[in-house]
Amino acid sequence: MTRWHGGAAPAQQLLLTLALILIATVAWAQAPNAGRLMVTVTDQSGGVIPNATVNVSLQDPAASSPGAGPRSATTSESGVATVDGLKPGRYTIEATFPGFEPASARDVRVGSGSVKRTMVLPIKKVAEDVTVGRDKQSSALDPQGSSFSTVLTREQIAALPDDPDDMESVLKAMAPPGAQMRVDGFTGGKLPPKSQIRSIRLPRMDQIAAQNHGGLNGLLFIDVMTQPGNGPLAGSLDFTYRDDALNARNPFTPVKGDEGLRQGGVGLSGAIVPNTSGFSLQIQHANQFDSTNLLAALPDQTIAAPVRRPTDRTNVYARFDQGITKDHAARFTFQRTAIETDNLGVGGYDLPARSYDTTSTDNQLRFSENGPLGRRFFSESRMQLHWSDTSATSGIELPTVRVLDAFTSGGAQQAGGRNALEFEAASDLDYVRGRHSFRTGVLAEGGRYRSDEAVNYLGTYTFASLADYDAGRPSTFTRRTGDPSIAYDNLQIGVYAQDDFRVAKSLLLSYGVRYEAQTLIADQLNFSPRVTISWSPRKNGKTTFRAGYGRFTDWLGLANYEQTLRVDGVHQQEINIIDPSYPTPGIAGTTPPTNRYVLDPSLVLPESQLANVGIDQTFGSGRVSATYTMRRGSKLLRGLNLNTPVNGVRPDPDFSNVIEVVGDAAQRGSTVVVTGSFIKLDWHQTFVAGSYAFSTSETNTTGAFSPPATGDRLDLEWGPIAPRHRAGGSINTAPIRNLSVMANLRAQSATPYTITTGVDTNNDGMFTDRPLGVARNSARTAMQWDLGLRVGYTIGLGPRRAATGGGGPQAIVINASGGGMPGGFPGGPGDRRYRVELYVSVQNVTNHNNYIGYSGVLTSRFFGDPTNVLNPRKAELGVRLAF
Repeated sequence: MTRWHGGAAPAQQLLLTLALILIATVAWAQAPNAGRLMVTVTDQSGGVIPNATVNVSLQDPAASSPGAGPRSATTSESGVATVDGLKPGRYTIEATFPGFEPASARDVRVGSGSVKRTMVLPIKKVAEDVTVGRDKQSSALDPQGSSFSTVLTREQIAALPDDPDDMESVLKAMAPPGAQMRVDGFTGGKLPPKSQIRSIRLPRMDQIAAQNHGGLNGLLFIDVMTQPGNGPLAGSLDFTYRDDALNARNPFTPVKGDEGLRQGGVGLSGAIVPNTSGFSLQIQHANQFDSTNLLAALPDQTIAAPVRRPTDRTNVYARFDQGITKDHAARFTFQRTAIETDNLGVGGYDLPARSYDTTSTDNQLRFSENGPLGRRFFSESRMQLHWSDTSATSGIELPTVRVLDAFTSGGAQQAGGRNALEFEAASDLDYVRGRHSFRTGVLAEGGRYRSDEAVNYLGTYTFASLADYDAGRPSTFTRRTGDPSIAYDNLQIGVYAQDDFRVAKSLLLSYGVRYEAQTLIADQLNFSPRVTISWSPRKNGKTTFRAGYGRFTDWLGLANYEQTLRVDGVHQQEINIIDPSYPTPGIAGTTPPTNRYVLDPSLVLPESQLANVGIDQTFGSGRVSATYTMRRGSKLLRGLNLNTPVNGVRPDPDFSNVIEVVGDAAQRGSTVVVTGSFIKLDWHQTFVAGSYAFSTSETNTTGAFSPPATGDRLDLEWGPIAPRHRAGGSINTAPIRNLSVMANLRAQSATPYTITTGVDTNNDGMFTDRPLGVARNSARTAMQWDLGLRVGYTIGLGPRRAATGGGGPQAIVINASGGGMPGGFPGGPGDRRYRVELYVSVQNVTNHNNYIGYSGVLTSRFFGDPTNVLNPRKAELGVRLAF
């Protein structure tokens, strides 16, 4: 160590040292610091793409400048490529991945800090090999593109409920009315576990193409895509906990209901042969007990109490992906769901004796394959086998006593079950030639059904009011007798052909026709023309206009067909006695008249016509679309009573009501839907989405077996069928590293319901009579709204994961084992070997009372009032480990 002696020398040396430090600091400040560029590569659904190549080059680089040459990087498993040591300036970024279109961005400014950029790669199509270019203007016209649709982010998927049934309810609430679930192109069945979902696309309001079946309310699909196993072996463990201590009390019960959830799951996924095959496996079990409320008016008191409803559910999901060739892939999936639920049938006006238990198993085996055939053909085929069993058992066996909108006592009278073996087979073939893109395909679906479901086999007394009950004066007695066993087969097919004709670079004309038929009815000639025109006037493709028209047919519902088979007067008879004696109906030694249900021999498939026009606008990181849709339904099903009493006398005294299902009802309506989304990944990974729908829709039918309350005057039966206003919105953000927050808001205006007198004025045994001059569905409930919240915190443990080779064909994942686990910040927990997420999810945070169960019966003590609330506040705590 140097020692300083004397007075002046140390001071001079100190000044010299300070000067040198100052000069070095100024030089460092004036020298350009190296920058960092972090690029996230995703597909159109928002799913990250591992192992994508990112090339970065400085525009007009100086040859001698360090860091000016082209740089290349590969995205990690979280989809992020990081390029360090960049000279400040403007850069061009290019991202590529096999099976996707490349994407590029120019004039990306890089300074001395970190710059984040997201690159979205559209899926490659066969049409790219022809002379028609796939620039932004052309891509905006793609019928399967992102225009006029909303894709949930991985954070939004993570915030959905873990329970598949609850998740389906939430998704349908976010979508336009009537939307159906479709998983990997298949309809029907259960949703897979959330951890196996890659992307969710909420339905577009313009799915008019001939390849879609449609129907009056079946044109809209919520498309759920599952994800293949990818990369090295990975797994997950999760546990969700809910207890009534965290929940709010139903305001219609004096005490809080007994509620809870204990749910656990384990998942495993990965590549079997890199770049060739991969697998995913998820097993989940839940033990839960929810609570509903009982609110019943007895002659001497009103009963209000919570009702405990236990459920056990087990879900197994497995998927295997196999690459047949470089461009051809096959997929196999199997899913089994087993559910046992106790104490159903109790709640509302139904007393505890009405309880019954159900067990059900649901199995799906699916196969799909796709790939090019030569240079201009592309094929896609899928097949599904679906088999299910359900059964019900009543708690006690007693006749039922029902006082309209007051109370219902006695046994549930539920027995037997249903067995179904269904199939779905479809194949589509694309052919590209010049400016035409042809597609043709066939769909065949059907099944074999067996059922011995028995209801009301001990009989039901119906009283119009509590006063009539006190007087022992029932209005009707009904009872089903005979053998409830039925068996039948069903087959329904659809064949279509369509063409997307690119009239000009900015104009696309899509037209086609679809043929459909069903074996349950004689109507076999159903042709549905469809046409859509899309126009993108600007070269940047940010503005798209679309208009279309289509005709659709709908299938005859299986439940309707089963009713006509079972209660046909041969298999089963439905006794219907007006003004019976009580407590015995007084039918010993007699043959009382019975109800009968039949199909009109000339019945045809219900039809609907749809026309719409819309605009989709992209701006910066956001998108807004607006669509107006007009819909007209015809040949809809309703009941026609062939044996209506005339002056109190039945035309055929051997029968009570003879209900024929006819197809002369109608529906009309129009809807305006506005949706918007905004994503800002470089600002706390924020995503905002919202939608608003205004609709006016009305119909003159309430169901296939429901005759008009006004005799046979369909013109007097028109009434609204849905709320006029619906709105929803969500925001996802990461305010600090490792913390994710999602809030979602749902709101709707009043729902219509019908006012009835509670008296069977015309003695037909049906209590649908309305007061004079009162239209159907003329009353309205209160509006509804609720706010949901999910907060998650992710912790990364262990060493950082290096980018690795891929797994199955076209492997695109969102953290396959993490179920959409957040933590995608470069260098965050998403890059660690082990990730732990702690989260809390709250439904209806403010505990707003959304009233439901309004009574429209004039003779009821509850007339005009609600009897329940929808979804009081519930909170869940969960932990998920991914490795």
